[in-house]
Amino acid sequence: MKPTPRPFTQFVVKVHSRCDLACDHCYVYEHADTSWRRRPKVIGREVLDAVAERIGEHAAAHRLPVVRVVLHGGEPLLAGPDRLRHAAEALRAALPPGCALDLRIHTNGVQLSDAYCELFAELDVRIGISLDGDRAANDRHRRFADGRSSHPMVLRAVQRLRRPEYRHLFAGLLCTVDIENDPVAVYRALAELAPPAVDFLLPHATWEEPPKRVAGSGGTPYADWLLTVHALWEEDGRPFAVRTFESVHRTLRGLSSLTESLGLEPSDLVVLETDGSFEQADSLKTAYDGAPETGLDVFSHSLDQVALHPGIAARQTGTDGLSPTCRACPVVRSCGGGLYAHRYRADNGFDNPSVYCGDLMALINGIAGKDSPVSVPAPGGEPPLPPTAFTAALTAAQLGELARGHGGEDTVRALSRAQSALTRAMLAAAWDASGKGRAEAWALLSELDVAAPAAVDAVLAHPYARAWAARRLAGDLSVGLGGLAALAAAAAVRAGRGDAVPVPVRGGWLHLPTLGRIAVPDGEAVVTGRADGLEVRASDGAVFTALDQPLRRIRLAGGWTVALEDLDPLRDSHDHPVTGRLSDGELLGWTGALREAWELLGRDLPQYAEGIRTGLATVTPLRPGPDGRDVSSAARQAYGAVGIARPSTAPTLALLLAHEFQHVKLGAVLDLFDLHDRADDRLYFAPWRPDPRPLEGLLQGTYAHLAVTEYWGTRTAAYDGLPGEAADRARARFALWRRYTAEAVERLVESGALTPLGRGFADGMRESLSPWLAVPLPAAAERDAERARLERGPLKPAEA
Repeated sequence: MKPTPRPFTQFVVKVHSRCDLACDHCYVYEHADTSWRRRPKVIGREVLDAVAERIGEHAAAHRLPVVRVVLHGGEPLLAGPDRLRHAAEALRAALPPGCALDLRIHTNGVQLSDAYCELFAELDVRIGISLDGDRAANDRHRRFADGRSSHPMVLRAVQRLRRPEYRHLFAGLLCTVDIENDPVAVYRALAELAPPAVDFLLPHATWEEPPKRVAGSGGTPYADWLLTVHALWEEDGRPFAVRTFESVHRTLRGLSSLTESLGLEPSDLVVLETDGSFEQADSLKTAYDGAPETGLDVFSHSLDQVALHPGIAARQTGTDGLSPTCRACPVVRSCGGGLYAHRYRADNGFDNPSVYCGDLMALINGIAGKDSPVSVPAPGGEPPLPPTAFTAALTAAQLGELARGHGGEDTVRALSRAQSALTRAMLAAAWDASGKGRAEAWALLSELDVAAPAAVDAVLAHPYARAWAARRLAGDLSVGLGGLAALAAAAAVRAGRGDAVPVPVRGGWLHLPTLGRIAVPDGEAVVTGRADGLEVRASDGAVFTALDQPLRRIRLAGGWTVALEDLDPLRDSHDHPVTGRLSDGELLGWTGALREAWELLGRDLPQYAEGIRTGLATVTPLRPGPDGRDVSSAARQAYGAVGIARPSTAPTLALLLAHEFQHVKLGAVLDLFDLHDRADDRLYFAPWRPDPRPLEGLLQGTYAHLAVTEYWGTRTAAYDGLPGEAADRARARFALWRRYTAEAVERLVESGALTPLGRGFADGMRESLSPWLAVPLPAAAERDAERARLERGPLKPAEA
């Protein structure tokens, strides 16, 4: 069978192959590869046109909602304004309808002028600048060929981007780590510039050309340097994004990395050189002469052909593409073996750990220590903590942010940590209440929580791990202790240490949470997590070494993934029936719909999208409702998951994702705080429902409809002044939902059943609604809203 290529979503286009600086740590000119000498200095217009055509056809074939293109070099500004304009216009014109272009340029900043900024503002090009810190740090490497400092000119470029008229163009700074530079001085110098993001990059090195070490700096000097910066960044309240630190925090929770230098996410990047040849990641230039070459070019080969190149495919196989040492490592899910180029050794290629292996281990463990996860209690240990012990997870400011309906990355991360602790406590309580059966599985989980915490964290972050514990604690004995054994087995497979776990099999399938399932005979199967994968020995002696149906993940724009959970037996925790295993065609439909919906969320609900990206781990496909009605659900005991029947349009899916994740967030808040009197047994009418609900039901619905109101508000703003049916529909929906939600907030307050904290929470919802209530609407929109209320009765939030 012909392999299916994994699409590229990121493209580095070299528009000039020379540079006006002579940085001595540059991987293009100062490392092993010399191909730059044979390239044209400037990319030709015919090459740019062919590049744009290839990217456009690739985006159309894979229905990509967005592609990121970075104009690079050498120094790309040397290509001149006319060539850069041609590049931007050709790329944008070649993309299919519905595919957005995220266009950036990475420069040393020396040539950046007002004229260039005006051009990039016109063309919507964001600008990243290389800067290694203060003048002393920057001058260590980034100088002109005659030895002059580049720092004053780069600083002027950054200050230009900080001006109000250009601030929106500023993408961030790239800083290459040098352990001889003072990390405190470097951090302070960069932080003073108020960048939106800083990437701290390890200098490129291999086992043949190891990184610099300084006498007396200890065994992990790069980790020590970065951990110093991390501590300052945390103390300052994380004033800007740092992909390295954020990727470690995310992967420790089982989420995707934001950078190819960490984590196990497949590479989706390709480089196009000035002569039109396709290359692998630029970092490979540090390995050996010709290392990035593919032998393919833009005139003769499609991007699908490039995606099947062995060198690129090798960076898309997860743990299978790592050395045995890496596969057995307890932090492999976060480290991912490090940057591919940094694994190179002449005698065996890239089948090695990173040359920064020790530093990466120390960095990940150091950051993990900051998160202080609650460990799985040992058998016979102290009873689990009650939920009230976790309330310190949220600050007052974070609770206020959530009350307004939003919740950024830090806030949702704090919710996730609290939920993780609660899941662990519930697992301990469920195991204890079940007579401490499957003691070997519990003991292994406890052991792995110390020896391979990332493996345990990834498995227990799975939404339906908590669902298993909740059902057992509720007395549902139909979910046997095999669920606990399956969790331990999945953690053992992730740890890859050779631990064996007996797991009962019922119904012909062995399910391993977060991984997938294997068809095996009923009975007791033994799952062994090996360094090179897994082994399952069935009750009849048959041996299996591969999953028949792996859990499938969908990669979305920005480098994060969500699991499409159509296997877990406990996914039926939602209020509606779930689907079975999706066909390839159904999977493709979901992939396109989720990618487009995520693009819409980032555009229409940016204050909600950040929290969704941080906390949404799983989408569970549901069956459509009667007559094909849209159906969606969030389960209180499945934090991080939403259930949805795929609707017919991406905007509806976007709204359902936002609506249901509101329920996820509020459920997590209610696990921590009493917002209402739980003894109040009265029923209350919600404006959008014909049946009365308990107060918590009204609270949940009101909170979810904050997102619905903002969604229709942003759609109305987009149609401002425009005629047409779609515009009229958006205005009417906005009029209806802001009225419904405002009425519901007042009904909550008037109930008299809110706690003081709950009244403050209601005030936050009022504050969020206030600007939307002030938006003027045509009288026709208000009339249409009233007609919808009277004639059609209650509406679903996504009805349009």
